[in-house]
Formats: sequence, C-alpha cells, structure tokens
Amino acid sequence: MRTAEVTRNTRETQIRVRLNIDGSGGVKLSTGLPFLEHMLDQVARHGMLDLEIDAKGDLHIDAHHTVEDIGITLGQAFARAIGDKAGVRRYGHAYVPLDEAISRAVVDLSGRPGLDYHVNYVRGLIGEFDVDLVREFFQGFVNHAQVTLHLDNLRGDNAHHQCETIFKAFGRALRMAAEPDPRAAGMIPSTKGSL
Repeated sequence: MRTAEVTRNTRETQIRVRLNIDGSGGVKLSTGLPFLEHMLDQVARHGMLDLEIDAKGDLHIDAHHTVEDIGITLGQAFARAIGDKAGVRRYGHAYVPLDEAISRAVVDLSGRPGLDYHVNYVRGLIGEFDVDLVREFFQGFVNHAQVTLHLDNLRGDNAHHQCETIFKAFGRALRMAAEPDPRAAGMIPSTKGSL
C-alpha cells in the first residue's frame, strides 16, 4: 500500500495527515473548517483515497494559515506515498458537473510544482469560507507534492457548485494519474528516467 503520515507543527498550525493512495474513500477529518472538510471528503471519495487530517490552527485570526498548511501537509504526504512513481500513469484528467457548474482538472505527476488556476467565483464567500483560500490550498499542495495541476471552472452560477466541482475533478484526476499502468510495470513514465 502507498501510504504516508506527515506532521507539520508551526506557531500558526499543528497538522497531522495520514494518506493511503490505494484506499476506498474513507475519511476522518477534524479541521475546524466544515466547508473545507466537505471539499476534502470529495477528494477522498472521488480519488479513492483514505484520508485522515487533524488540524488545529489560528482560526481566531482567519482560516488562511490552516487551509494553506493543510494543502502543504497533504502535498508532502502525497509525495511520500507515491514514491518514485514507477509504473503509474503519471497523467490524469477529469471533467465533473454539478447541476449548472462544470469544472476540469488535469494533473501531471511531473516532479515540478505548477498551478494554473482559473475559477471566477460568483461570490467571495461560501457560508463563512473565503473562496480565495481554495487557490492557497492547491498552491500548497502542488508546491509540496511536486505536481503540475490545471484547474478550470468552465461554467457555474453557484459558488458552492463551482468549488465542489473543482475538488471532485481534482480527486478524479489525481486518482487516474496515480493508478498503476499495467503496461508500464516498474517503468518511470519519463524519458529522463526520473520524476
């Protein structure tokens, strides 16, 4: 099983992430941020990851540090769990609709961090959750997972639907990229010989 556990402790946050890439979509989340937990549940469910996150942060200031550091720690856990990437598909993509909204995610387990993020939310808050923090989460993830990620919301009139389709598509694309490729068993999917 491709698993990892990572702990990150700073003066702003204390975070522990346990990840099983070859899971069944099980989650155990405690972040103090219900909307983010709803989104992380989508990633685990649609990515078929087992995911545990216990996070305590300076939410009395705002959610920025906690959301960003969860992204960082999840990225670190993913990088450890995926290992040298031998025998994986490397690339993954997904389109996910939810009512009027549709989003696309494309991921490359490239070994290079890159985020191309195009989401124009129809409003700035979903409940009490600031949508600007979604980009911070994904930036933290790609920087530490060392992946290239393109996220595009193609349509949407409801901010919750826009955001949920982004996270679901991300989970599906990540699942595809991390899947074993039976035709490439043991091979590194790169002409360089490493990712």
